[in-house]
Amino acid sequence: MLVLGIETSCDETGIALYDGKQNKIIFECLYSQANKHSLYGGVVPELAARDHVNKFLPLLKKGFKDSGLSLKAIDAIAYTKGPGLRGPLMVGASFAKSLGFALNKPVIDVHHMEAHLLMAKYDDPNLSYPFLTLLVSGGHTILAKVDKSGSYKILGQTIDDAVGEAFDKTAKMLGLKYPGGPEIEKRSIQGKSMDYNFPRPIINSDDYNFSFSGLKTAVLYKVNSLKKKEKLSEESISNVCYEFQNAAIDCLLHKTKKALKDFDLTQVVLSGGVAANKELRRRFSEELGTGCSSIYPDFSHCTDNGAMIAFTGFEKFNLSKEDNRIFVNPRWSLEEIANG
Repeated sequence: MLVLGIETSCDETGIALYDGKQNKIIFECLYSQANKHSLYGGVVPELAARDHVNKFLPLLKKGFKDSGLSLKAIDAIAYTKGPGLRGPLMVGASFAKSLGFALNKPVIDVHHMEAHLLMAKYDDPNLSYPFLTLLVSGGHTILAKVDKSGSYKILGQTIDDAVGEAFDKTAKMLGLKYPGGPEIEKRSIQGKSMDYNFPRPIINSDDYNFSFSGLKTAVLYKVNSLKKKEKLSEESISNVCYEFQNAAIDCLLHKTKKALKDFDLTQVVLSGGVAANKELRRRFSEELGTGCSSIYPDFSHCTDNGAMIAFTGFEKFNLSKEDNRIFVNPRWSLEEIANG
């Protein structure tokens, strides 16, 4: 069974074809708008939506040309229904529904964050239920218990900024380019501890929630202080990156450890764009302790992509209900999946 996946939740246009019988990605095409949005220091939804419109057909044609297959060979189409930015989501939904109507193929709506966490199952077939998942991206920081496909219990989430957003905003304060996550990671390698005493907000609270606004504000005060003293050098920028990254990872790791212990789980899946951070992976692998394992998707599958939508569409094919309406859900919760 061949499932075409379409991803447009934010600023990546992703198209991929998945063969469920062989458990194989036939092709992946991805276009990132990062360079365009870097001019504004973040994603501009209207520009993102317009760019998706321009890139769909070229990516689709390239994928099928390179694979030697015809559009008629596909059995179903999966698209991101939410969560995400409304404009980009509407573009993807319209494209998927129109293509499905033209080809007389079923169309499957997919939850963006569910696709992120299930992609680890594609990259690691030995992953078994139940497990804990930490979904970390520019828009989400969610800790959830996964009992089976389609059954998710959110244990905690950010009460303000997502961790990826905090990375981006910290990078912007330091004059680094967008997206900020990779820039912070790169500069932190050159940094060292300077005892900046950045906070670890609500790290010891008796729940599984996260907060990054206080950490971001502390960085702002430090950066302004360094600027005032004319000491915001390349070296100090790297040191701020080092301290900020350590603080953010401490928060993520502490709450994850607590949830693993409280719910007697031994596996945690890290997914989303921030899961590509190598220091985050290293510390989780080293500090979770014996008996616990960290599982990550391939680096190419951490950021938004069409493959995760195609794979999840295949996983949910028998659960989907045909609906020709073009409808998206920008604030779709993982716990609401059963109700659409």
